[in-house]
This record gives sequence, C-alpha cells and structure tokens, in this order.
Amino acid sequence: MTTINLLQNALTASSLRQQVISNNLANAETPGYKAKQVVFEDILKQHLANQSNFVGTRTDSRHVVIGQPMDAITARTVEDTTTVMQNNGNNVDPDAEMTQMGKNALWYYTLTEQLNSEFQQLSIAIKGRG
Repeated sequence: MTTINLLQNALTASSLRQQVISNNLANAETPGYKAKQVVFEDILKQHLANQSNFVGTRTDSRHVVIGQPMDAITARTVEDTTTVMQNNGNNVDPDAEMTQMGKNALWYYTLTEQLNSEFQQLSIAIKGRG
C-alpha cells in the first residue's frame, strides 16, 4: 500500500468519525441511545504489527495468499454498551464528544496537509522543480 492509499483510508476514517460524533451529539437526549465510536488506529496498529515486509502478488485466484495487503484496512463503527451517563440509559457524554470532535478536526487537517505534501512531491518528481 502506498502512503497515499494509507492517507486516503485515514481520511475516510476521520470523515466517518465526524459523522459518528455528530450523530452521538444529535442523540444526546434520546432515551436508550448508546454512543458509537470509530475504530481505525487500533486496526492499523494491529495490521502493521502482523505485517510482514513481503506481500505476494496473485495473478490467479487459485494462488496462495502471501502476506496481507494493506488495502483491507478500513474503519469500523462500534457501539459502547458498557457505560450509562443518564437515568434513561443514554451514555452520550457531550463534553467528551466535543473534545473528540476537536481532536478529529485537527487530525483531519494534519492528514490533508500530509496528503498535499505527497502530491507535491509526486508533481516535482514528474515535472521537475523548474
């Protein structure tokens, strides 16, 4: 997987996280609503820890898979059923959600800057500096 593909997956995860946080905040007063979270970084860390440096290319579906391609790394949404914040069964903590929203916005900005840098480097490699 190239750096650009990895950054694309991370941006997709960040976008999903923004949607999930917004949905959690919108349902902060809904009785019985359980907050959801996006899991991406842990999946990426686990994949990188188990990743060998060698990944075989399959030219036929009957070939044996060697290594794991990083294309399969995608974010997942999980529901938090272990906590309760209100008497009505709702577990959304608006303060924590707003903090996560701020962190996610900063992460998204950092990812876009990194992706922009990757494209600039590619442009220089293709066209040259001058």
